[in-house]
Amino acid sequence: MHQGNHRDHEGAKKLFALIKDVKVAMMTTADQDGKLYSRPMWCQEADESGDLWFFTRLHSPKTAEISKDNQINLAYSDPSSQTYVSIAGKAEIVTDQATINDKWSEGLKTWFPNGREDPEVALLRVHPEKGEYWDSPNATMLHIYGYVKAALTGESPKTETKKVDLA
Repeated sequence: MHQGNHRDHEGAKKLFALIKDVKVAMMTTADQDGKLYSRPMWCQEADESGDLWFFTRLHSPKTAEISKDNQINLAYSDPSSQTYVSIAGKAEIVTDQATINDKWSEGLKTWFPNGREDPEVALLRVHPEKGEYWDSPNATMLHIYGYVKAALTGESPKTETKKVDLA
């Protein structure tokens, strides 16, 4: 897996700033038949190089799917700020105990009551390759502005949309 710093690419700083406070992402994987499955995942962190980290059970449908096809998609949404981000990348299952210890927080005991030493505790590291974001002004102001603009010109307000190459 490429280990470069993908936070330095054009647009990447804004993309990572947009997801910084969004803690839950919908992670989509493909099963052996190519069917897509999405599930909510708590994003532990985005590290200094831009890799995204998630705790998971070592033996789960998502880890089985990632073992066969490691291409995944993450969707972040914050409707209160009208911010939406989609990230495509490659996932890797990490079972290194030192890394687990480093990223562990006590709140994870909710999902792993036996603690960080539980052999079922694993991490997913997602190396982003491409991202896209949609960023709008404040929802109330956008609605008022949009109504006035549509009434006067017949055009909808514009949302900032940008595709970002992170590879």
